[in-house]
This record gives sequence, structure tokens and C-alpha cells, in this order.
Amino acid sequence: MEINWYPGHMAKTRRLLSDQIGKADLIIELCDARLPYSSRNPDLDRMIQGKKRILLLNKADLADPELSRRWLHYFRGKGLNTALIQATGLKAKDALTAIEKATREIVEKAAARGIRKTVRAMVVGVPNVGKSTYINRLHGGNIAKTGDRPGVTRNTQWIRITPYLELMDTPGLLWPRLDDQLAARRLSYLGTIKDDVLNLDSLAMSLLEDLADIVPQKMSERFHIEDTSLRGIELLDAVCRGRGFLLKGNEMDYDRCCSVVLDEFRGGKLGRITLEAPKE
Repeated sequence: MEINWYPGHMAKTRRLLSDQIGKADLIIELCDARLPYSSRNPDLDRMIQGKKRILLLNKADLADPELSRRWLHYFRGKGLNTALIQATGLKAKDALTAIEKATREIVEKAAARGIRKTVRAMVVGVPNVGKSTYINRLHGGNIAKTGDRPGVTRNTQWIRITPYLELMDTPGLLWPRLDDQLAARRLSYLGTIKDDVLNLDSLAMSLLEDLADIVPQKMSERFHIEDTSLRGIELLDAVCRGRGFLLKGNEMDYDRCCSVVLDEFRGGKLGRITLEAPKE
């Protein structure tokens, strides 16, 4: 299954971000803590050069704690101001403190000129990574539209958080050519790429094979299978039997099986899993 999803509005999104970046004092980049490297858009590095930046590994409550610690070490070693967060349970005070610390120099320089600076921070990341949820936590209300699918936010908007802080909610941005098909598949596991453009049977089978390699014990326990060395349709059949996804005549209910596999992984039902490790 080859994945190369880049809908027309992505090009518009890139233009919007390019036009607005000059107005921002700080870039707040969110990636998914379960896929910290592959859920970062390489185009963003080129677009935001020279800007102060915070990198937030969101959904840390769903990721492997030890691998999250290693990823923090990795990114901080690259000179990035990095933190783990859980946007749905984030305390606004903690998030505001991080922003204030990152922009203190800008604010103090303005104050030296007699100006009370209003900080403008742009929140960026791939689709469905939790940007709008993060902004809503800081705002204290549902001011930014959210959803558990990619493409909910379609336009940029500046949102006032405090009298002297504004955040911009931005649409998710993917890169035009997903040359790394492993990364593309894993982004699809997380819901970054729309399900309706994918072959969900092939995607679920690929996810099961990844889980069998990365967390065989967790997969065995969740889906009640003994042989985690199975691959392809044999692995899918074992999951159907293990979880009782069967139709009349003992036929496999592949549709239900694939849907449940993806939903349970995305919801953290298999435990805290990270799909990639940093190259030390």
C-alpha cells in the first residue's frame, strides 16, 4: 500500500503559514510523542528559520515513558527547547510559563523601549496532532475547533489568550512527497492522514505487524493471540479468532477487526507505545 496524500488545501496552508510567520514572535511546534521524528514536518524547519521555537511532544500519556525520556534528550541535544505534554490535561499555568520563559528576552527588550509587548505565538504541526486542543486549554474554553480527524482547522486565526498573549491556530501541514513509506504508514496509524483515502484492511494489517515487532507482549494480551511471529492475513485471522470477530459460518469479520485494531491503538487501549526510537 503506497501512501501519498497531499490534498489541494495543503498548498494553501503552506502559503498561509509563510505569510503569517513574519508576524509571530514564537513558534510552538507540536508533534506526536508516539512518533516524535516522523510526525515533524521537515518543511517547517525551512519555513521558520531564525524564529524562537518550543517543541512539544503531545499525547505523552499514550507514549512509552522511557522512549519519551530518550527523545527529550535527543531533541535537547539538537538545541531545541523541548517538553512532554498531554494537551487534554495540560494546566494553562504551566503552558503559559513555558511561553513566557521562551519570549522573556523579546518582552524585556520592548520594555526597555517603554513598550508593553503583546507576544504573538504561532502553533504549528501535522494534521490531528492536537494544536486546537492545546490552544483551548490555554484559553480555558472551546474557542478553537477540534476533532479526532485531520483537516478540522482549515484557516489561520489569531486567538487572544491574555491581554498580552495571542496564539495563532493553524491548519495541519504535511509535506508534498511522503517518500518514507514507513513514516507515512505510521502517520496513518495515528490518524494524521484521512482514513477515507486509505485501504484500512492493509493499514490495520501493517499496524499489527509493527506491534508484533515492537510490543509483542502487549499485542498478545490485547488480542488474545499466542504466536506473534505470524504475519499478513494469518496474523489478521488470529486476531479475528482471538477477539471473536467472526461472522456466521465462522468466517472472519475483517471489517470489524480492522476498525477495532485502529481505534484501540489510537485510543491507547494497548498501553503506552512509541513506534520509533531516536538514533543516538
